[in-house]
Amino acid sequence: MALCKAMIIGNLGADPEMRYTPNGRPVTQFNVAVNQSTKNQQTGEWVEETDWFRVSVWGDRAERAAENLRKGNRVFVEGRFKTREFEGNDGQKRTSLDVTADNVISLDRKGRDDDGAFAGAPAGVASGGSSRGPADDTDLDDLPF
Repeated sequence: MALCKAMIIGNLGADPEMRYTPNGRPVTQFNVAVNQSTKNQQTGEWVEETDWFRVSVWGDRAERAAENLRKGNRVFVEGRFKTREFEGNDGQKRTSLDVTADNVISLDRKGRDDDGAFAGAPAGVASGGSSRGPADDTDLDDLPF
């Protein structure tokens, strides 16, 4: 048995795009930017690098992701890596590392309500299992990744 699991936290680079396959199954795709700061060993300066991941979400989760996510949203994506080969604009064959999502969770807090009170904690957007809603008091800084 083989296991290939991906977990990323980043920000959406654009609004998600939802479409339907010929047999009517919904799929939503979006790109997630993951920033990482590393220290240049020669200059001692901090350099920020960004990796982009193309994420696909299928079925009911695809519809929820398309409805609830927007450009700039911070998300946690859990899924499987899949390689995809394509031909670039220059005619060269290229390989892309994509993520087929099992779970997508928005890490953005909801806005304030009409009375100015804070409306809630992060909620699951497209979870495959049981989703913890706004009553969840998990501190994101305590997550093991």
